[in-house]
Amino acid sequence: MFSYYFKLGLRSLRRNPALTALMVLTLAIGVAASVSTLTILHMMSGDPIPQKSERLFVPIFDVAPVDNYNPGEKLRENQVTYQDAMNLLKSGQGERRVALYGIASPIEPPRKDLPAFSASGVAPTREFFAMFDVPFLRGQTWSVQDDERGADVVVLSRKIAEKLYGEANPVGQRINIMGFPFTVVGVTDKWAPKPRYYKLVGGEQFGDGEDFFIPLGSAIRHETTHNGGMNCSERSEPGFQGILRSNCTWIQFWFETASSADRAGLQTYIDSYAAEQRKLGRMKRAAPNKLFNVKEWMEEREVVDKDTKLSAWLAFGFLLLCLVNTIGLLLAKFSVRAAEVGIRRALGASRREIFRQFLIESAVVGLAGGVLGLVLAFGALALIAMQSSEVASIAHMDLTMLAFTFAMSVLAAILAGLLPTWRACQVTPAIQLKSQ
Repeated sequence: MFSYYFKLGLRSLRRNPALTALMVLTLAIGVAASVSTLTILHMMSGDPIPQKSERLFVPIFDVAPVDNYNPGEKLRENQVTYQDAMNLLKSGQGERRVALYGIASPIEPPRKDLPAFSASGVAPTREFFAMFDVPFLRGQTWSVQDDERGADVVVLSRKIAEKLYGEANPVGQRINIMGFPFTVVGVTDKWAPKPRYYKLVGGEQFGDGEDFFIPLGSAIRHETTHNGGMNCSERSEPGFQGILRSNCTWIQFWFETASSADRAGLQTYIDSYAAEQRKLGRMKRAAPNKLFNVKEWMEEREVVDKDTKLSAWLAFGFLLLCLVNTIGLLLAKFSVRAAEVGIRRALGASRREIFRQFLIESAVVGLAGGVLGLVLAFGALALIAMQSSEVASIAHMDLTMLAFTFAMSVLAAILAGLLPTWRACQVTPAIQLKSQ
């Protein structure tokens, strides 16, 4: 019976074509507006590493002077100092520990036909690749020895490797970065988590991923300036070495634990570490030390800003308005079929069958609105993507949103069809036939 009613619903699309087209268009516009904004929200707020997000932690300490401190005020730090990063790397806590900071540098290609170009990357410690599940296309990460001595080795992204060497294997080749020759030890496969949860401070939070990776020790040895945020609550000594000895926070640090249950032990450790630092004259505020997992860190850094959330709510408000209009159009469409309902009731059709038939016809309208809404949503996302390359990286629909579009459109049409369908079922056969 469902297939029969579905066929009737398809045929009903040709009945009152102008009214049907207006319903489908109204529903499609509402669906497209809500889906396009929801797609942006979905891509921005998704868990970028669900298999580990409960086991990756960012520690934050308050290293500012005690002057003008009000206990309980919100922590202003979002990174750690260089000396804290080095201490935490040696702590042995967790399964893995990674310190990193963003860098930007010109790359001088070995090919004469290719001019030097600017690139952005990350200077992490060796376990970065294992901690964040970075896939390798060729080669591998640098060795423990390279990490300890800050060797001039580099891991290129697939995009940069293909730009420099085409399809050839670049492992073992040498290129100039920051004016120094670096040996290529690996090439990452496509890897561009959204957002860039591992480096949410400074730079773009979304995008196509990093161009290259060099050891943290190498970047420090070459006194490479950071490409990102830095917070200095007190004056530091001049020069790069002064920054290393200062209480300026500019290094991003991550712990990986074996399980989420190890969080309490890690919290105990960082509290103990902060207490030891206070004995050395640092962290005098004695403010609570923070530990964020991936989702908490994204919320703390407000990856999804208030404007995006407001846009989503406004889009759903617009969809509600479209639904109200659709209800009115369905009432008009079904009201002219009172004679048909009266005859069917007189022939023995129950109100339940009439209700089911008209509701399925409403769902067919929703399905048509979903198809058109999907086309309009793709157009809206294409327009949104034109704002910038960062926005373009998240302005695309995945399979989840594709399925959600159809489900939402059909559900919206069914909800809109409840009242008109109920009104249609109230037809009294005797009165209706008598009026004919």
